Amino acid sequence: MRFIVDECVGPSVAEFLKEMGHEVISIFDEHRGMGDIDILKMALKKDYIVLTDDKDFGELVFKMKMSHKGIILLRLNDNRYKNKISVIKKLLLGYSGRLSGSFIVVTEDSVRITEHR
Repeated sequence: MRFIVDECVGPSVAEFLKEMGHEVISIFDEHRGMGDIDILKMALKKDYIVLTDDKDFGELVFKMKMSHKGIILLRLNDNRYKNKISVIKKLLLGYSGRLSGSFIVVTEDSVRITEHR
């Protein structure tokens, strides 16, 4: 899979996904300071799923009706990178076929998928 890892998610998560064999653009490493709209446009153009913990992406998709190829919004109580990686591992194992084109909200205990393009 192809992921854009938002700056707020961090470089450790981006590195983990790369080690798992995914194509990854790390905003932290490659485009620090890039705005949410530009991230979403780049992801759409290059066919990447955005991985973020920034709720503004929900507003861009649902209120502003911006198109996307998939967004994973992490809403975690524990934002340390090890917990993020643990939650992402579970998500990839259980839902990998449903990530593309969906808006997904993930907590430590739940996954909510809205198919929305």
